[in-house]
Amino acid sequence: MIEKLALIGIGLIGSSIARAARRAGLVQTIAIATRRQTTLDEAKALGLGDIYTLDAGEAVEGADLVILCSPVGSYEAVARQIAPHLKPGAIVSDVGSVKGHVLTAVGPHLPEGVDFVPAHPMAGTEYSGPAAGFASLFENRWCILTPPEGTSEAAIDKVTAFWKGLGSDVEVMDAEHHDLVVAIVSHVPHLIAYNIVGTADDLETVTKSEVIKFSAGGFRDFTRIAASDPVMWRDVFLTNRDAVLEMLGRFLEDLSVLQRAVRVGDGEALETLFTRTRDIRRSIIEAGQETAAPDFGRPHGDGK
Repeated sequence: MIEKLALIGIGLIGSSIARAARRAGLVQTIAIATRRQTTLDEAKALGLGDIYTLDAGEAVEGADLVILCSPVGSYEAVARQIAPHLKPGAIVSDVGSVKGHVLTAVGPHLPEGVDFVPAHPMAGTEYSGPAAGFASLFENRWCILTPPEGTSEAAIDKVTAFWKGLGSDVEVMDAEHHDLVVAIVSHVPHLIAYNIVGTADDLETVTKSEVIKFSAGGFRDFTRIAASDPVMWRDVFLTNRDAVLEMLGRFLEDLSVLQRAVRVGDGEALETLFTRTRDIRRSIIEAGQETAAPDFGRPHGDGK
């Protein structure tokens, strides 16, 4: 059991960690720090922790495990703030979806005797804030660890055990490789979603009411993704710029090929691509990363 867990930031991911860790009996004391009093008050009203403070340095005092759950753009300032208050033997981790930037923003500021084990739980929803979290968020989802060279195996094992205790499958990989992988499976899809929803809203020939009224499943899924936390995703694209641009360039090249197939009426090329992508979808379901239920099993109210 972890005697004291400190969560810096208490949005969707942080509050889900608090709930899941408490449910699994993984921690004895949870300290929560956030910048806004209203957010702190909400977390307290929900009973997410034992200690509540606006001072991140105060929150981490005596903590065995510290997890940064704020937007990645804030990490360097947070690392500077908490560094003097970390006890020897403490482990610092995070939940950011960019890891190369995290290593350079946090690692250099941590004192000797403190291990840094960056983590990325690949789970989430379009909602944010303390009330958005739920204990089962991480069940059967991947959590990727990207510890820098020299990190103690004991620290890696402790963070691995923690995430497994929350229900996650855990993988360890190099930070640079991680950033390329998530650029194509997460970051670029979000960028596309933000763009296509914005394009639909900008079209002068289609009113906003018509977009909402006639939106089909595909567009609704884009809007769900595009509703994700704006500050978090702003920081993601600014801090994983190189990987995103590389994957976006490859996407645009493939899109040009698809555009030509549509223009020239190449039905065979279209069917080949659509067959390949359908197979990928099936493999994701077989891997347990999605449900085969209609509309991805998402509820529509009244049981529909």
